Amino acid sequence: MLSTPAELAIIGQGFATGMGLIVVIGAQNSFVLSQGIRRNHHLLIAVICSACDALLISAGIGGMGGIVARAPRIGGWLSLIGALFLVSYGLLALRSACASVQLTGEERPLLSRRAAIATTLSLTLLNPHVYLDTLVLMGALASGYQGMGRALFAAGAMGASLFWFFSLSLGGRMLAPLFSRPLSWKILDTLVCITMWGVAWSLLKPLL
Repeated sequence: MLSTPAELAIIGQGFATGMGLIVVIGAQNSFVLSQGIRRNHHLLIAVICSACDALLISAGIGGMGGIVARAPRIGGWLSLIGALFLVSYGLLALRSACASVQLTGEERPLLSRRAAIATTLSLTLLNPHVYLDTLVLMGALASGYQGMGRALFAAGAMGASLFWFFSLSLGGRMLAPLFSRPLSWKILDTLVCITMWGVAWSLLKPLL
């Protein structure tokens, strides 16, 4: 049980750092939100994203960050594979946006449980930025604390991940009425495509 303001402050610092790193418009967040709007395995997707972050943050604070930082070749391969996946996903979104017949949320085909899990893991683990954020950066920041301080910092960062992904997933329900119209889905699919291709370009640019 927490007994001092200093311990609460460390958790708060971890939470603020986690939110600062995770609250960006990216491929993973776009996918979580779109599936939240569809109510398509949205809670499972939020659990997977949060669990992956928790494992990576724990590994980073445990010292894995240094290993990743010294292995740029691994990052290069992840960038290439992740970019190819994002380009492919963006093409699917673009095809949906350009379809001659636009479907409402209730009419659109949903991902199966297996496809939802595979896509979530791909968007999460094939992005080298997630390793830089959780393993390297979080590990470096946590190194400024000793003993229990590291655990409290990690708990705050994991709490931020849990809060954010479930907010996106459950918050999609409030947007559902807006997406009862086909035009809304056309706009969303276009934005998803742009986001996926933008992230893919950011991954490929350093390799060119």
